[in-house]
Amino acid sequence: MEAAEHAFFRSLGFSVATRQLDPPLGWPRVHAQCDFEQPLHFEDEVEIQLLVSEKKSKSLSYQFRFLKLNASRPGGGRGSLTVVCVTDKDGKMRATTIPKSIANKIEVAPRELLDH
Repeated sequence: MEAAEHAFFRSLGFSVATRQLDPPLGWPRVHAQCDFEQPLHFEDEVEIQLLVSEKKSKSLSYQFRFLKLNASRPGGGRGSLTVVCVTDKDGKMRATTIPKSIANKIEVAPRELLDH
């Protein structure tokens, strides 16, 4: 899930360690959950889909789907992750509003695509 999140931020032109903004931002996890529907084995090819399920002023929530590509039956697993936008000043993290330059590039997935 973390690799998919990093790729998502890169696709927006940023990083989860957003140093190009002042002050620099981070995105620590405040919730993570993962359930596997079938085992994943070494060398399995897996596609991880990330959907933004919620966007608040200071946090993002994602849903993930794991799809085994080389499996005889579809499936893999599901997960969720919630992250909070923070600044780090003098070693102290403080929640902060997601900058418009990032927030404007993020859309919540259509309801029919999200797990209910």
